[in-house]
Amino acid sequence: MAMGRRNFRDTRGPQIRVNHRIRVAEVRVVLDDGTMLGVMPTQEALRKAESRNLDLVEVNPKSNPPVCKILDYGRYKYEEKKRASQAKKKQTVVELKEIKLRPKTDDHDLNVKLRAARRFLEAGNKVKCTCRFRGREITHPERAKMQLDWLIEHMVDIANVEQRPQMEGRTMSLIVAPKPQVMQRVQDEKARAAEKALEEGENLEETELDDEDDIDDEDDDDDDIDDDDDTKDDD
Repeated sequence: MAMGRRNFRDTRGPQIRVNHRIRVAEVRVVLDDGTMLGVMPTQEALRKAESRNLDLVEVNPKSNPPVCKILDYGRYKYEEKKRASQAKKKQTVVELKEIKLRPKTDDHDLNVKLRAARRFLEAGNKVKCTCRFRGREITHPERAKMQLDWLIEHMVDIANVEQRPQMEGRTMSLIVAPKPQVMQRVQDEKARAAEKALEEGENLEETELDDEDDIDDEDDDDDDIDDDDDTKDDD
């Protein structure tokens, strides 16, 4: 029995063609400083790149003809990676963490919950504090309201209340979010960490640039959200 043909999706990113892997007849050539050399046969563009001890890199394959730059390919990859890192460090992903408690949670455990909530907030995450009722506990919601109000009072320095304590079925919950100054501090810390990592990787990148001076020109055929730190009460 013949087997059906399987379709596999290529998940790799777009491949950058360099030097002899550029197989079109002619290209539009630009120098690294932006100087336009115009349209010319690809072989002539390659010779110009080789005469400068640089590489011919296809930067816009969709153009007609494709646009190529004469530049240091190793340095080009390094700069691309640096730009991607700079863009990534500006992104802040806010998660919703959850702290669970019960009306019978004692003061010691409530302080543990508070420390966990503050830790989440200081990391730039929102926090949902949920008090779950069991059995006849739901007839006394004032206990849960007192607990949640107490948490708000002890987080007011770093958090804004997005949702006041309210009933949701057999639970009462509130949602708090980091204050703008907390989020700014988190972003600054991430930026410093990214810059430090970039600096530490610079020497390694320079070594890689030296190793990549010779470009391989061989043909390539393949042109309620819980966190592990959430504290939960035992019954």
